[in-house]
Amino acid sequence: MAPTPRERGLCNGINPWLAPLAMVLTQDVALRGFFGGGVRVKGAEHLPSRGPVLLAPTHRSRWDALMLPHAAGRRVSGRDCRFMVSSDEMVGLQGWFLHRLGCFPVNPRKPAAASLRLAVELLQAGQQLVVFPEGLIEQSDQPLRLMPGLARLAALAEGQGVSVPVVPVGIAYGHPKPRFGDRAALCFAEPLRLQGQGREAAAALNAALLRSLRSAEEAARLAVGRPLQRP
Repeated sequence: MAPTPRERGLCNGINPWLAPLAMVLTQDVALRGFFGGGVRVKGAEHLPSRGPVLLAPTHRSRWDALMLPHAAGRRVSGRDCRFMVSSDEMVGLQGWFLHRLGCFPVNPRKPAAASLRLAVELLQAGQQLVVFPEGLIEQSDQPLRLMPGLARLAALAEGQGVSVPVVPVGIAYGHPKPRFGDRAALCFAEPLRLQGQGREAAAALNAALLRSLRSAEEAARLAVGRPLQRP
């Protein structure tokens, strides 16, 4: 799909030769080589097969960015995962590649209107958009804390006539900081939808997402043999 004018202003779309090469390197070489214990995917039936979708994963490691395409990318669903990435990450050589693999920058503290409009355009086009609702990587077992941006984006899309399912995704590894030979797991939960309009509806969606992410991450942690410790 050719990038829209707005998309060209924020990223370079998905490069037709770089993306397949990146898929081989990340999925067949990196994931398989590092996670000797395997990568397990649970709840795949909850991933919509068509139409717009907001994937809302927990953020435990940089490996998360490879786990999502493994479980929901073009080899599984026939479509790519588009990532909304912190502008701090979209710099240097890494930024060069991310710009050409369908990622686009956002300031998580103060999202620019252009980034939000592009996100809505991608959803209008029926694409998969990945937004990490925690904003930052969190490797401790502290209670989940979500930023309000994802729920507000869902409300913004709804206001533009795009009813988008939000799919909570729990991700876990055998150790807080993944080690060579670890097991990894990803768990899709049932999609959530915005109910109503305004700030109260967005807040309710965020609260529902928090509850669902807790359950999804607990299921993923059990799958790798590292259950969450109850106080």
